[in-house]
Amino acid sequence: MKTGRLEAFSDGVLAIVITIMVLELKVPHGGDLEALRPMVPVFLGYVLSFVYIGIYWNNHHHLLHATREIGGGVMWANLGLLFCLSLVPVVTAWVGEHPRASWPAALYGVVLLMAAMAYLVLERAIIAHEGPRSDLARAVGGRTLKEKLSPVAYGVGIALAFIRPWLADLVYAGVALTWIVPDRRIESGLHHAR
Repeated sequence: MKTGRLEAFSDGVLAIVITIMVLELKVPHGGDLEALRPMVPVFLGYVLSFVYIGIYWNNHHHLLHATREIGGGVMWANLGLLFCLSLVPVVTAWVGEHPRASWPAALYGVVLLMAAMAYLVLERAIIAHEGPRSDLARAVGGRTLKEKLSPVAYGVGIALAFIRPWLADLVYAGVALTWIVPDRRIESGLHHAR
């Protein structure tokens, strides 16, 4: 099977995820700038989550661009990733409403960790389906430092959530900053293969 339907479905789900998140931003009660103050944590959570969804969308696009065909295992792995990402609006809203609470910050990190692991499973499912000599397998090769450190950082963030939730948020933002620049291995690998 080709990747077109999988990519279109994934794009639609991620668009809905972003739409749900933006709907959590409520109109301020008041006509002055002070009315925006209660919205700051919600807005900052939205920005961080939007960046994460954007990072996954970008890397997912590159991943599927390097994929010639898919099978059932790849489709299920992709659904696992979409499931994890569909939880982002819930934890984003919870963190926004309770920015100083430990459990929302910790669960936010758990969802990010789940999404990172689901993405890795998807990548490995594609390689298993297409074989070790596929374009994707040659492009990604071994894991990068940020692929190895991101799950560790999420674990640290989850632990910090129970000490100082704002420190956990900083860790999650730091991981996002490392992924703002997409994984160039796939793009480079495809360019050299042609």
